[in-house]
Amino acid sequence: MLVNKKIALSKKNNYFYEDILRKEHNMRQPWTKNDIPDLTGKVIIVTGGNSGLGYEAVRLFTENGAEVILASRSLERGEQAKEKILQLSPPGKIVVMELDLSDLGSVHRFCSSFSTNYAKLDILLNNAGIMTTPYHLTLDGFEGQLGTNHLGHFALTGILWDILSRTHGSRIVNVSSLAHKSGTFDFNHLQFDGDQGYTPLGAYGRSKLANLLFTYELQRRIEKSGKTPMAVAAHPGVSDTDLGRHLKHKVLYKLLRPLVGLFAQDPKQGTLPEVRAAVDPQVTGASYYGPSGRGELKGHPILVNSNAASHDLEDARRLWELSEELTGISFLSE
Repeated sequence: MLVNKKIALSKKNNYFYEDILRKEHNMRQPWTKNDIPDLTGKVIIVTGGNSGLGYEAVRLFTENGAEVILASRSLERGEQAKEKILQLSPPGKIVVMELDLSDLGSVHRFCSSFSTNYAKLDILLNNAGIMTTPYHLTLDGFEGQLGTNHLGHFALTGILWDILSRTHGSRIVNVSSLAHKSGTFDFNHLQFDGDQGYTPLGAYGRSKLANLLFTYELQRRIEKSGKTPMAVAAHPGVSDTDLGRHLKHKVLYKLLRPLVGLFAQDPKQGTLPEVRAAVDPQVTGASYYGPSGRGELKGHPILVNSNAASHDLEDARRLWELSEELTGISFLSE
């Protein structure tokens, strides 16, 4: 039924078709952790897997039988997270590996080690990120938030592309944010050169918009290549994690902190959109998942919309080409 609708409607109005498909998809019973399929035999990488949403994703994947590479900037914190999860005696396996997305050298070393030890990669969950940090540069000279949240994951995906493309049905899941709606692109000053016009929230929004532009362009290029991987995205709504630690010294944050529980969800619920995007058999390429509640702040994971800017084809193409130039990583080039 849905296939026939796709054939008929895609010729007339793709957005109309997508809206109908989204509504039918979301009319099903609320998706919960109990809907996660058996992941025995699956190999999954989770960046930022030692805390917050990433930790909860690692826990759920391991509980359902997967072998999970817990990628963390700190091996010590990664091992601590691993031991905590293993106390639950899950059927899966956890391997801790060091990965600093703000250092392209670390990204290369991680990928080299992974490729030496694994012949396939079923899911690459690009979860790690930093939020609203003061202006700073990465080791490679990139603006910190764009460098970590987008360029690091772009390079990671590109280097792992060969093994992803050889793994039938593999998925790349990029974690964005509601903040993408405040993101703007100025390609003449993409990285706020010399701190010009930099604001922590503005830079964060730009990096999260970049996550979506990358996801949709990646899916377009995959389809042109005829390969089988799938690129999808998700956002956690407002989740009570340590990601906003750079805001905690702000007076307004301290005043509003007691109210967070009214509109935020805990990491166990907040991780479900990215977990669903990673494992639900019904997911299709370029899908975007987020919470079902008002304003997408919290709730069960459903298909949601991203803003018009995230679907800008020219911006997506320019960002891809610039990302290749900055990272030195080229893949699926046209």
